[in-house]
Amino acid sequence: MGEKRDPLQETADGEQDLYDVATWEPRSALDRAAVGIHRGIKLVAIYVVIALALGLLVAQLAASGYAIIGNPSLGVLTLLSAVPALALVGFLWRADPTVKEPLGPLAATFLLAVLFASFAAVLNTILRIPFSAVPVVGTVLFFFLIVGPVEETVKLLAVRLFAYRGDAFRTVVDGAVYGAVAGLGFATIENSLYITREFLAAASAGGVGQQLEVAAGTATQRAFVGPGHVIYSGVAGFYLGLAKFNPDDAGPIVVKGLVIAALIHATYNTLVGFLGLSFAALLVFIVVYDGLFGYLLYRKLARYRAEYGRASGGQSPRRAEATPDN
Repeated sequence: MGEKRDPLQETADGEQDLYDVATWEPRSALDRAAVGIHRGIKLVAIYVVIALALGLLVAQLAASGYAIIGNPSLGVLTLLSAVPALALVGFLWRADPTVKEPLGPLAATFLLAVLFASFAAVLNTILRIPFSAVPVVGTVLFFFLIVGPVEETVKLLAVRLFAYRGDAFRTVVDGAVYGAVAGLGFATIENSLYITREFLAAASAGGVGQQLEVAAGTATQRAFVGPGHVIYSGVAGFYLGLAKFNPDDAGPIVVKGLVIAALIHATYNTLVGFLGLSFAALLVFIVVYDGLFGYLLYRKLARYRAEYGRASGGQSPRRAEATPDN
């Protein structure tokens, strides 16, 4: 569906001046002021969201940050737990057949995902209360109606607020790469909170050595969990990229991506929560489950790469633009 037009626009012969009647562009000082105010409101809204997320994150890290300062090993464990997710992001970045995304937008997306994870933590904590009143069914509904949609939305928001708006976001598959980076940022801060929480909870079980042993076990498990966040948000990000270049249907496309990502995410949480697997069996399950959906995401990127190769002869968008027409 094309851009909607007023009937007067449709019948205009191009010589009529319909400014402030059926068309508009900034002409007067007031028009230009309106444009500036609108841009300012959008900018302020973005900074307010970021500031709020930062405040919530600082509050969450009040205890864990102190623990990490006192025990730098926790920071090392957090970094190690993020290595598999980072490796997956690197693989997706390399799988992009077009111009590789620059470090700046990637780093900004990572940091925004770290910040916005605080929104998910607060919402999950508050909204868990009514669902916890209904055993089993309430937990499943909580995963599908709250955890999956909320976490995938905040990760996609980290892409939408910065990278999506920049010139570096040039292709559909860029959405998958930036989405994956958002998943990495979310997983990293989540891993840190889990590792530190278990470290502090083990204080009564023994000395620091015992606490670090518990934290190391948690870090090992979280290392397997992290790639899931990358895959889920990579799927949602792919559809965000598809939406950017199909603006007439952008809303439904974004919703489709979020629904798919949220369903995969919630199904994972439900199965892990109710299967009662041993530690070893859990790791096997995670590898199989994430491997399946990771492969499906890769197939989407591979299809794009194949079509792109046929259409452009393997040229990057910038090189293709620089090639003169024959």
